[in-house]
Amino acid sequence: MLKSLTTFWKKWRASPSSGQQIDALLAHADPLAPLAQRNQWLIEVAHWLHRGGTLAPSDAGSLNPGSDSGAVKFPPHARLRYLLQLLDRNPVWKARCALTLRRILADSDTISLLCESGMPVHSGFIGALLERIQLNLIPPAPNSTDITALFTLMFTSADDALWVAALPDAILEKIGELFNHGIASDEKYAVGRLSRDLLTSIHTLVCQISATGLSGAVRTRLPGNRPEDAPFFQLGRAIEAVTLAHAAWSEAQLQAATIVLSAVPPAAAETAQAAAAQRAMQQVEVNLLKQRLLQQVNFLRILLDQCRIASRTIYSHLEENGVSVEIVFQIERMQTRIMRVEHLLEAWLSDHEMESRARLIAELITSNRASQSVTVLMRNTFGMLARKVVERSAETGAHYIAHDRTEYYSMLKMAAGGGLVTAFTVYIKFGVTGAHLQPMVEGFLAGLNYALSFLLMHFLHFTLATKQPAMTAPTIAHKLDDVDNAAGLDIFVTSVIALVRTQAAAIFGNLILVFPVCLLAQLGFAALFHGNLISPAKAHHTLESFSLLGPTPFYAAFTGVLLWSSSLLSGWADNWFALHRIGDVLTYNRRLRLVFGEAGAARIAAFWHRNVSGIVGNASLGMMLGLVPAILTAFAVPFEVRHVTLSTGAIATSIGVLGPKVLETPVFWWAVAGTVSMAFLNVLVSFALAFQMALRSRQLPKTDRRALNRAIWQRIGANPLCLLFPLANQAPSPEPKA
Repeated sequence: MLKSLTTFWKKWRASPSSGQQIDALLAHADPLAPLAQRNQWLIEVAHWLHRGGTLAPSDAGSLNPGSDSGAVKFPPHARLRYLLQLLDRNPVWKARCALTLRRILADSDTISLLCESGMPVHSGFIGALLERIQLNLIPPAPNSTDITALFTLMFTSADDALWVAALPDAILEKIGELFNHGIASDEKYAVGRLSRDLLTSIHTLVCQISATGLSGAVRTRLPGNRPEDAPFFQLGRAIEAVTLAHAAWSEAQLQAATIVLSAVPPAAAETAQAAAAQRAMQQVEVNLLKQRLLQQVNFLRILLDQCRIASRTIYSHLEENGVSVEIVFQIERMQTRIMRVEHLLEAWLSDHEMESRARLIAELITSNRASQSVTVLMRNTFGMLARKVVERSAETGAHYIAHDRTEYYSMLKMAAGGGLVTAFTVYIKFGVTGAHLQPMVEGFLAGLNYALSFLLMHFLHFTLATKQPAMTAPTIAHKLDDVDNAAGLDIFVTSVIALVRTQAAAIFGNLILVFPVCLLAQLGFAALFHGNLISPAKAHHTLESFSLLGPTPFYAAFTGVLLWSSSLLSGWADNWFALHRIGDVLTYNRRLRLVFGEAGAARIAAFWHRNVSGIVGNASLGMMLGLVPAILTAFAVPFEVRHVTLSTGAIATSIGVLGPKVLETPVFWWAVAGTVSMAFLNVLVSFALAFQMALRSRQLPKTDRRALNRAIWQRIGANPLCLLFPLANQAPSPEPKA
């Protein structure tokens, strides 16, 4: 055997033409070889089919002139047609290849491919990521009895699914003929085994779907109180009925075939009529049993549709009561299994057997490749993470969009209050940095200063402008659900304009108070105590550090990332609070009721329900703004926070220290330009990240971006002042009806 393989590889490498290469492959098909060698042979045949290049002219000319090979969309089709014709001209090769294929299937586990290929296994991101990296670095062994390994090695590209699904009927018929060529009645892999494997796989998947639907995590989130009313409970009986109906139909078919084969020419006309009547009655019974089988299959499909609908209702429950990634994983895997059952049923019952099985193989190729893709994992995991936090952020963000003048003036007042608090934050920050403490200690104190400042704004109902984009982006993304109609498109455009206008009002409100308060504080301190809150050198260095010509734009963009990250933590905290029903835990806590009474415990629960996301978001933002620069600097990665409101207060203080002459220096105007870039980048980066996350969480189809942009610019062109001020005191646009 080793000598034969060595000879084969020498011929393979020396072959000048693809036709000669496939000749060598087909000639060395060995049905008696070990499974590993048979699998390697089939892998090489598969690689020859979809390898680059074309057949040699002499090989291409050998194709049947009457075939439709002149216009081949997929090159593998031409190669496969040539291979089949080559086998027709060499009966010995054909017999050996057919027997080799059947023995590969006989010695392999096909149910694992049908049931498990492409199915998610790990609910955790790290476990799934490590598994996929391992699969990409270490290919499966070809001697495995799991046919999924052979499948992975044969079809190495997701594009293979395209040409497999598009195989012409003539080629499919020839492939079916090849599998059955020279089959013996005593072969281990019988003709009907694939049909039995399909039924076994359907049975297995249906049981798994039923088990997931009846699990406590899913069952308690389904509408209704009785488990026996759920479609998942009836799946077991339904698949058993399908199995029994199929067994009865198969037995009747076998009996009908036995009657036909055992029939001999009758001696009398009466005997002939009796035999014909018996065959007719048997055929009627076969047809009735087939109808019964189809009825049971249709009932099973109805139950699967009901299970799919029921699983969708769980998403509504999760969005209202908190999202669990583990539950989302189970639901998505269950939906994937339902889709796989539909594909298997089609391949099992279709009248066009080879065509339906080719589509099944194409679907298995796609699923198997997707289950090994790190990119697909990142996209799906990001979508689950987005779903986990975005819904709550959208509810919060709706309060940060001013649609009319009343809401606009209210936003200005809240932003002005935020600017006032920020003025004190700026001076405390100068005091912390002026103490020249150890970097981590300084970062912790700076973060504590920011966190307490932001929490004070939260409880006083003030606002910080650059915090809003990460909260408002999910609200805008929700408006995309209805942009396919005129009313929904109008609401989306109105919301975008209102968002831009609100952000401008918030930034203006912050700056209009933080600048004069910081400047007057420095001037007042100098008049009373004849000194400065910061040294002139510190003031000059502050202006230089804010210059647009330096790293300020990069720092401002990364600060936007931190602003977005705080919104993630805020949404996660709100989701965690709802998912674990912390409000109910606090309301009915025995100790809280003994100390504060029932009403007091309820008020405590209501307080945390209203404020948990705000407390976590503001505290985490403050600590990140203080600690992240210290941590990165410790790893030799320089970074400084560049926040537009804080920086404006620092510039105002520097003007008060250096005097009016600083306005005539270039360093001051470069610092002003840098601060303007902070305003854009803080808002733009945090909004873009939050908006993209919201889009992924909604799993929306791609809309016509040009039409959306055109509608927005048309609105702006008709009334440019709408970006700065609401011109009509009108109520917010109503939401579109579902």
